[in-house]
Amino acid sequence: MKKITLSLTLLIASFTYAQTVPDSLSTNPQTQQNAAQRILSGNINTGVTVGGYGEITYNQPEGDNGELDVQRLVLLFGYKFNDRVQFVTEIELEHVEEVFVEQAFVQYSLTDNVNLRGGLMLVPMGITNEYHEPTTFNGVERPSIDKSIVPTTWREIGFGVAGRVDNVSLRYQAYIFNGFKSVNGSKVLGGANGLRNGRQKGIQSTVDSPNFAAKLDYYGLPGLRLGLSGYFGRTQAEDEIEDINGTSVGISMIGLDARYAYKRFTARGQFIHASISDTEDYNTLNSADLGSALQGWYVEGAYNLLPQNKEQQLFAFARYSDYDTHASVEGALVKNDAYDRDEWTFGLSYKIAPGAVVKADYQFFNDATDEDSPNQLNIGLGVWF
Repeated sequence: MKKITLSLTLLIASFTYAQTVPDSLSTNPQTQQNAAQRILSGNINTGVTVGGYGEITYNQPEGDNGELDVQRLVLLFGYKFNDRVQFVTEIELEHVEEVFVEQAFVQYSLTDNVNLRGGLMLVPMGITNEYHEPTTFNGVERPSIDKSIVPTTWREIGFGVAGRVDNVSLRYQAYIFNGFKSVNGSKVLGGANGLRNGRQKGIQSTVDSPNFAAKLDYYGLPGLRLGLSGYFGRTQAEDEIEDINGTSVGISMIGLDARYAYKRFTARGQFIHASISDTEDYNTLNSADLGSALQGWYVEGAYNLLPQNKEQQLFAFARYSDYDTHASVEGALVKNDAYDRDEWTFGLSYKIAPGAVVKADYQFFNDATDEDSPNQLNIGLGVWF
């Protein structure tokens, strides 16, 4: 019995020691880390690292019932085998009832600045797909561009390299992934949510051609971080039909993003353009309405209303977004003006402690049709530890 008690005590102590450090309230984008980066940069010699993040949200559209949701709860685990080899995984529970693996990869460090990775990983496109923990962005909901064009959370199975070149202030990533699935069960790609239905998420993923993704981040100017992303390849089709015209489309996606912080002021912006080839054949074969180009951008500014010497922060922010999943169309497909959308989001983010935030915002939605879109109030709680 004494041996069991001692073993449990040592196990609990090891987990406590290995937990990730609290989420920093620093808003400097040059030092910001996501969950995986924080685990990988931990200072333990060997052993387990544990952590997590989660969001509970309340969405109240005008004129309709509201919705309360445990939107996501993510459990983070990392294991350091030695100074060169580490493993990171995220287990996500969505809406209480769905379970997904969000990341699961091994990193082998050749040097301090060259790391080989393989497994289920995030595609480095834009800001929010990599930095989606609730204390890292303003607003209860993630920016709409990062749902309809960059299908956050976008992850696939692959391998590649990541690291830094400090003498030129660059962080780099380059990976080979499997691509989107052309037809995912009963779901097809289309105008309403772009490529989102094609995410395979590492679930018995079909692969017939590799896709390439890369990103460069520049951090050479004080308080500023600039990103350039690229994703190129084709969607994946099943063996028996992959040679038929329209069973896959080509994708070329480019992203530009910027983050800036100075004293109590922060700002960020993002631009994404995706060119889709062979959409005319794809739409004919699958009775779909996929556009031949998807494009969107947003700009956001925020100001901390509390003094800088306070641990707590209260950010007032405003964000304008403009995005169109029918930026252009091919063949007989008629452009749907309902997919040409813009929105204003105004709100507050109250960081009550390192790793804990209370959020509230109001959103004004519009599109290119003459019909009014219902505006929406959002309230949320977020944690990251």
